[in-house]
Amino acid sequence: MGLLSWLFPGNRAPDGADARQMKEIVERIVQLNPQLRLVRECDARVAAAARRAIDYLERLVAEMPAACEASADTWATDPHIHAFFAGPDDVCEAFSRSDELRTYFRDHPEADEVFAVLGMAIVEKRTFGVAQHGASVRSDVMQTTVSFSDHQVRGCSASEAALRREIVLRVVDQLALEGIARIEADESRRGALEQERALLRTRLALLERQGAGMHALVGSEASCSPVDVARLQAQIDENDRALASLGLKTEALERELDVICEELSSPDAHFYVTKKTFRLDLLNVVVEEDDTRPAENITFRIARLPARPDAMRAYAMVCFRRSNLLLARNTLPEAGRFLI
Repeated sequence: MGLLSWLFPGNRAPDGADARQMKEIVERIVQLNPQLRLVRECDARVAAAARRAIDYLERLVAEMPAACEASADTWATDPHIHAFFAGPDDVCEAFSRSDELRTYFRDHPEADEVFAVLGMAIVEKRTFGVAQHGASVRSDVMQTTVSFSDHQVRGCSASEAALRREIVLRVVDQLALEGIARIEADESRRGALEQERALLRTRLALLERQGAGMHALVGSEASCSPVDVARLQAQIDENDRALASLGLKTEALERELDVICEELSSPDAHFYVTKKTFRLDLLNVVVEEDDTRPAENITFRIARLPARPDAMRAYAMVCFRRSNLLLARNTLPEAGRFLI
């Protein structure tokens, strides 16, 4: 099977179809900066790097469990939906707040459902709680609770297969953007280094003029010291080396393409998924294996997000039905208060 066959409909993509699909992905990346077309073998280099990214993402997406239905009804039956939301009413409310989801239903009036990625912040917290100990109830028992907040709905698609494709394409886009961010950071650093070099050279010229003027003849203490000159020259040399490491401005496009390809070739440095399993009761309290309280083992997937090194978000693929979408809050009465 071709590398991209799983990414697009059909069990097996012919070589020609595989090539067309890769061309579409390359075009998607290059459009972030069309001037990259001026670089030699641009398409071939991007394609080779993108294949490595897709090969990695293919494995991650294949491991994602099937989408679960998100609704007030499934809150009582699906352990994941029950854990994600505090109560049944919170499910539809969270999805109905999503502008992306509302836009999808607006643009697809024939759609009865949508598949999307539900992303959430996950917090483990140690706190005192109530627990049954034999015939007595204690309220000072240390417990671990798991909670979810900041529910975000992204990647709205018509089917689960389309959603998996959308996940891959969005991560590929983000990897390319990571490369562009690196270039922008380099250019910002170049500007600071060039400004620093100008200041250093000005200071060196002033010191050298002091040594060649009247101060040298009369022996003034203000005369420049060879040590000062040597130290300043060392700073200038270090500045020059830092600038050289950024490459020539005339090679900017070549360097930008190299950086983008580097990011695509190392996707695991920016995006990875971990699994965490908790044995939770109905209140999202972690229950030990030897505890007899009703509980269920639930495995959550947590993604490390590109561009947010410190951000780890829990996520799940979900299906949400149009019939569960809450009506938008009517703001006309409130707006009328300001029309005097």
